[in-house]
Amino acid sequence: MAALRPFRRAAAWALVALALGAAAVAQDQPPAPQAMPVLTLDQERFFTESAFGRASLERERQALRALDEENKRIEAELIAEEQALTELRRTLPQAEFTAQAEAFDRKVEQIRDAQDSKAEELTKARDTDRQAFLKAAIPVLGELLGERKAVAILDKTGIILSLSMIDVTDEAIARVDAVLTVAPPAP
Repeated sequence: MAALRPFRRAAAWALVALALGAAAVAQDQPPAPQAMPVLTLDQERFFTESAFGRASLERERQALRALDEENKRIEAELIAEEQALTELRRTLPQAEFTAQAEAFDRKVEQIRDAQDSKAEELTKARDTDRQAFLKAAIPVLGELLGERKAVAILDKTGIILSLSMIDVTDEAIARVDAVLTVAPPAP
């Protein structure tokens, strides 16, 4: 037993030396950074499930439905007019028929251009609504970011793997609905 005392004493000193060395090394290194959470948000759901987004989408659906009904009505009128023109072909001189056929073609092109413009306006209105929503939502998301002490909010669709606890979509929808309760203006 007495022979083991010097060994124990040497082992104890070695442990103390290791501990002191480790402490010295630890003092030379900067402290480990604290975790900086990253949050995710499903941008599409954020818009479509918010009150603003639902109102915008409903207005767009109604406008598309009205445009579709108008297109069907115009198509039926043009078909009837084309059939009447086809019937006139038998009785009209060639030059007069050609003039009327060309006038009909110009009319069809003008109608097509007008309807295309209406569809483009609907697309612009959708984009305007989304931009207005995002502009109003940025302060809400910034507040959420600060409260969670996070460094970023990433689009959930670009994330390969994450914990569901970092997804703030539901909370962001509730908060933006509290701030942005007015439906988007009609075009």
